[in-house]
Amino acid sequence: MELHKFTILQAHEGLKKKEFTSQELVESCFKEMDAKEKNIHAFISVLKEEAIDAAKKVDKAGNFNNPLVGIPLAIKDNMAVAGTKTTAASKILENFVAPYDATVISRLKEAQAIFIGKTNMDEFACGSSCETSYFGPTKNPYDFKRVPGGSSGGSAASVAANECIAALGSDTGGSIRQPASLCGIVGLKPTYGRVSRYGLLAMASSLDQIGPMTKTVKDSAALLQAIAGFDPKDSTTSKKKVDDYLGEIEGSIQGLRVGVPKEYFSQDIEGVDPHVQKAVLKSIEIFKSLGAEIDDSISLPHAKYALPVYYIIMPCELSSNLERFDGVKYGLSDRSGKTLLDDYMNSRGSGFGAEIRRRIILGTYALSAGYYDAYYKKALKVRTLVLRDFEEAYRKVDCLITPTSPSVAFKLGEKTSNPLSMYLEDIYTVSANIVGIPAISIPCGRAMPKDGKTELPIGLQIMGKHFNESLVLKVAYALEKELS
Repeated sequence: MELHKFTILQAHEGLKKKEFTSQELVESCFKEMDAKEKNIHAFISVLKEEAIDAAKKVDKAGNFNNPLVGIPLAIKDNMAVAGTKTTAASKILENFVAPYDATVISRLKEAQAIFIGKTNMDEFACGSSCETSYFGPTKNPYDFKRVPGGSSGGSAASVAANECIAALGSDTGGSIRQPASLCGIVGLKPTYGRVSRYGLLAMASSLDQIGPMTKTVKDSAALLQAIAGFDPKDSTTSKKKVDDYLGEIEGSIQGLRVGVPKEYFSQDIEGVDPHVQKAVLKSIEIFKSLGAEIDDSISLPHAKYALPVYYIIMPCELSSNLERFDGVKYGLSDRSGKTLLDDYMNSRGSGFGAEIRRRIILGTYALSAGYYDAYYKKALKVRTLVLRDFEEAYRKVDCLITPTSPSVAFKLGEKTSNPLSMYLEDIYTVSANIVGIPAISIPCGRAMPKDGKTELPIGLQIMGKHFNESLVLKVAYALEKELS
């Protein structure tokens, strides 16, 4: 059996029936990793000894009472795992060892999941291609000359390449969903406040959210079940009851009201691949055949402002969050200067990559005296207008359907010299972070790029109402069944 190809639920059934052991499952993933990592580079740290020891303990206990017991998972390297390096793919944290566990890690440990490694990412989650990592880029498993998407590119690639059974990523403007789309897997960004951010290295605190990256929709439901819920260590988490995601995923979507926003299918959106729109429109026809009511009159008039709003708010919050990296308490420290200011400048100048420095400069400028009202404050006001658009839309429909990414995976280096072109990769995904709603990307087809020889995955995005992950998962599962 090729155990590394199993889903969470398939592996869980096999473990329960004693068809194989957790150790065999973990070792199968490491064997696949050994064969593929030289080409893909999905991992920054590999936790082989720790994972095998944990698997042996699980096998000895023999109690596979929940879907995650003994399941090998990969963790994006911006989440603290006690005793392991947590680098955020940055030189400034190259040798930082986390002294504690993030809440999501504590909960996965309680569920007896097994961590096999920390995955590569864009530095401090800033990027849409996984090319800004200090440790070098991750490659797309479908075509090693192409990007896996970002910033959770390592997590997406590791799942797509079967180097793990599932993974965790973080999503600030599409960083779970866009790489999921480009790598042909399922990626779910939960509602802001549904999953604790304690122990996540902050990028933009009002936008960040941790979520599952999996091979199937049901696997995302199972992984979300384990990590969701209130956390007293994160004041932004909600006390709202966590639904039974797996238990509510089955059933008909007859009569479900599905909105197709006009603005997201406009020919005015720059750089949209016609193959992407065609695949998504085909999926909308499938929803219609399943009895869903399609409403293509839905309008989100301020949606066009979501991307510029995001690229004001995010750098502002990033510049504030990253000022803690001063070369004094932890991380890279360059004390070669003559003054304390020199040491700050030297540590940050050599510790942060070009994209991070660009965003810090933009954010600091927008927050500075004389510009705060013109940029940051105005962006917050427009953010409210975007939210009102979604609230109005959800009075008419139950969920919204869009493409996830405007294109299939692009070539490595193709957009690194043009930041604006790279930022447009987030055009469909940032709105969900701006308004804090749940959104999932699932594979809905493949397309052959003009300059390629391999068909590449296309993703479809489903966005739901606040804390309605159950419905989002149900709709995604209904489509997944029809497409499989």
